[in-house]
Amino acid sequence: MHTSNISHTKIIQDQVYLGVNESGNSSNSFSMLPSRPKIFYGRESELAKIIEVLSQQPARIAILGGGGMGKTSLARAVLHHPETCAKFEHRFFVSAESASTSIELAALVGLHVGLNPGKDLTKPVVQYFSRKPPCLLILDNLESAWEQIQSRGATEEFISLLTDVEHLALIITMRGAERPAKVHWTHPFLLPLQPLSDDAAQEIFMEITDNGYTEEDVHQILQLTDNMPLAVDLIAHLADYEGLANVLARWETEKTTLLSMGHDRKSNLDASIKLSLSSPRITPESIELLSLLSILPNGLSEADLVQSNLPIPNILSCKASLLGTSLAYLDSNKQLRSLVPVREHVQQFLPPSESLVHALRKHFYALSKLFQSYSEVQMQSVVHQITVNLGNLQAVLKEGLHEDAWDLADTIYSILSLNSFHRVSGRGHTVLMHYIQPFLAGLSDDQLEINFIIELLLAWEYQPAIDKEQAINGAITLFERINNPLLESRFYDAAGTHIWNSKSDLHQSMQFHQKASDLSKLCGASNQCSVLLSMAKIGLRSGDYCTAQVHATEAQRLSKISANLYQEARCLWVRAVCSIFLGKFQQSIDQLYKGREILGICGLVGGDLDLRMANCQGEIHFLKSEYAQAKTIYSQIVKTTSPDENAACYAVSLLNIAQIDTNIGGDAEVVYQNLSKARNILSRYKSLKEMVYCNLVQADMELRQKKFDFAKVKFQECLNSIWGADNQTISFGLERLADINAWPTSEWQSRWPVIYCAYAYNSKDKLALHKALLSLGDVFIANKDGETAANLYKIALEGFTHMDIHHSRANCMMRLGDLAAGQRCTSKAISLWETARQLFVRSSQAKDIARIDARLSTVEKDHQEAFLELGILNAPEPEQLLNTETSVKGGWRCTS
Repeated sequence: MHTSNISHTKIIQDQVYLGVNESGNSSNSFSMLPSRPKIFYGRESELAKIIEVLSQQPARIAILGGGGMGKTSLARAVLHHPETCAKFEHRFFVSAESASTSIELAALVGLHVGLNPGKDLTKPVVQYFSRKPPCLLILDNLESAWEQIQSRGATEEFISLLTDVEHLALIITMRGAERPAKVHWTHPFLLPLQPLSDDAAQEIFMEITDNGYTEEDVHQILQLTDNMPLAVDLIAHLADYEGLANVLARWETEKTTLLSMGHDRKSNLDASIKLSLSSPRITPESIELLSLLSILPNGLSEADLVQSNLPIPNILSCKASLLGTSLAYLDSNKQLRSLVPVREHVQQFLPPSESLVHALRKHFYALSKLFQSYSEVQMQSVVHQITVNLGNLQAVLKEGLHEDAWDLADTIYSILSLNSFHRVSGRGHTVLMHYIQPFLAGLSDDQLEINFIIELLLAWEYQPAIDKEQAINGAITLFERINNPLLESRFYDAAGTHIWNSKSDLHQSMQFHQKASDLSKLCGASNQCSVLLSMAKIGLRSGDYCTAQVHATEAQRLSKISANLYQEARCLWVRAVCSIFLGKFQQSIDQLYKGREILGICGLVGGDLDLRMANCQGEIHFLKSEYAQAKTIYSQIVKTTSPDENAACYAVSLLNIAQIDTNIGGDAEVVYQNLSKARNILSRYKSLKEMVYCNLVQADMELRQKKFDFAKVKFQECLNSIWGADNQTISFGLERLADINAWPTSEWQSRWPVIYCAYAYNSKDKLALHKALLSLGDVFIANKDGETAANLYKIALEGFTHMDIHHSRANCMMRLGDLAAGQRCTSKAISLWETARQLFVRSSQAKDIARIDARLSTVEKDHQEAFLELGILNAPEPEQLLNTETSVKGGWRCTS
């Protein structure tokens, strides 16, 4: 490369860790420096595009982006690329940051190409390139000469003159997102450089440090850089020298000054950011907007900018200035954001004023109140607006939590609304709830304190350390001096639900809900709807399904009157659960489908209620013994939730998976692992029903492993602890105790099937009632009364067929087939067994499939002898059975 020694020297002085040979020789080589990382990792696509454009003529390329984005490094990578070296014998790299006018810029270029100094080298420079063969000229950091309004026109004119030389390839690098005018830049434009991908940033970090850090450690420290190349490079070298833990500790106090030990923009992050802030395009108003963005991890949408009434004149022009200088960018949600290093620098040196933060806090408060109305018209847009601002809400509301804040009460109300949003949208809770209590005493606001207690009760599983009973008693005392029926109704509704969840105290829970119901009649349809739903859920747990259905249906009517979409979806969910227990599975499926459709309209897909509905759909598959489908749903819920944000749903899904694996003979170790995980989560929240269910599933697993003594004691302990409190849990325990085939002859007692039958009949649980009839049939078989057993099996079979319960239908058919075989009704037995086998396949019952296959394989032998070999000792004796042309009492005929 025939450049002067000056140009070679200039390149070497400007060298940063580029990963290219910067020796300045003319060998056209492109060797990587082995001890230095490729700072343009992740810029391969941009590099390839530029090399492709350089193969064309003319090539005019602008490399744009914010400070520290690696524009210079990318330009130098182009300079030394083998294809560039092969195409251009003459290649010039001019650092233009010291030039503030077009005259100074021309002088710099003239100096690099070896021209003699002069007053104005504009024309000589153009003439020089005109006389030369194809050349490549790179003008690095051109913004210094271009950003000044008074010199911009002349600078653009000089660049335009250069581009008139067709065989001159031109590349410029500039801070910002704007290209100089008067130049026909090559299409397609190179987009402004964005932060590196996670993989590229991690690759750079690991190549610099090579200290064997885990992927989690590297991810944690790279979050401080937002993958800005300069920040990644600097923090990696610091971590290599000091160790990752020390760097993280220092960042907490030093922020970006930690990465600002060098003397220029290439080794000093603060210097690089200050250079961008000094741009003439940045006005004092732009700085104000940037200062506000510094505390907003989610940035701001244009709607928020306009609607929040921020005291910043010409705010949309300020937005354009920040975008033009790349101090801010638009993310995938069209939110105006700044990168973490820029935010940290601005927050440290140019923090936002209290008036700015207050205005935004006021806007977010109004937004949270809109959400709580659950209006049909605005629900989806409000949910979206809150979702994209969750980090902002957290940051801005935390800023307002101090004793001197004059809007402290509004801030706390906003935190309560935010926590409600977290619950409803399936995000658990906000940690800001933990900070509220110390401020309540100083405010002396009884209604605010009660609202806080209500939210505590509704989110009881996330605040286990707070004494809820004391909080309830405190709120009751406060109502002695407050006359607010709506607030009181909401309180007693929440308190009744909490009493039921924590203590399963039906009497006190119903007392509280009745009081809430009486008060709600003074407060409008929406509040009545909420109370009715709570009472419906109590009815569900206590086994009064018909009453629960009535409450839920009336609640749905009221939700439509008040145009409350979310409440309507809740009503459909409760009605769907009622339908399940009443054996109306298809009706339940339709209700769940409609409910989830409404949640989609609300923008709450994946939220808490949506997960509950998905869980309910899994329950239907489970009850129908479609275990594979049920497990798929529960596994998806586990995958999309977490033990922190969706603790209850996550744990219950693990519990359900454990029960399915128990039912299909899965790996016992996996069952115990899932039970242990679920129990550890649920024990934190003292949820009686779910903890008992954990113990029941464990007892069931022990029973299937023939650990009879343990199982018997555990089942009875569970029933004693939950009796009268939760119908579903009690039914499960009774079902296992009533299954006489699961217990040895010495252990089973006929009283359990009778108790199960009576309990199911009393609770009107259709599925449980037919399972109890099946168990009673087994009792009569054990007592050699095949006639009564057959009648019970037929009644049970009819119900299971109507409800489409595969496993239970198969059990009835297998037993009826056994009785038919005992009567020597061979064809009837084969037909029943083959149908049963198909149903056992659908319900993943490998052991039962093997039993059917054994029966079918011996069917041509003497039937009674074959049955004895299979160990079916309780089959009816031949003389007890009627001849093949008569029927047992109840009308079942054998025809073979």
